[in-house]
Amino acid sequence: MNEQRKDILDMLAEGKITAEEAERLIAALERDEPPPASSLDARPKGKARYLRVMVDALDENGVPGRVNVRVPLQLLRAGVRLTALIPPPALGKANAELGKSGVPIDLTQLKPEQLEALVDHLEEMTVEVDQPDAKVRVFCE
Repeated sequence: MNEQRKDILDMLAEGKITAEEAERLIAALERDEPPPASSLDARPKGKARYLRVMVDALDENGVPGRVNVRVPLQLLRAGVRLTALIPPPALGKANAELGKSGVPIDLTQLKPEQLEALVDHLEEMTVEVDQPDAKVRVFCE
């Protein structure tokens, strides 16, 4: 445990701050810490900060290719919150276009708590691909 976190817990124990204040302070400390280094086979534990999608596969010419996408979950959370600001007719049009593209998502039903549930379930997610020489991993870190 680092010294700052211990100080916050000591202040909580002494009644100098409330549990909510301690939680906010610890969350601020965690935001300031650099994300832990991750390997391909080990996922860091704790609160997830990023959605990671990694694909290793051969293209049609047999050339190895790699995709490695890391999306901050704060960006996803902000996007979910912003949908509340979009007028209903615009959401309807966006839903129709997403449906035409094969993405059956109803943006009017998207809620921040659903995103948190998705993040929690990503730890248990398994992705199967129909190519034996391809490896796909989707997880939070």
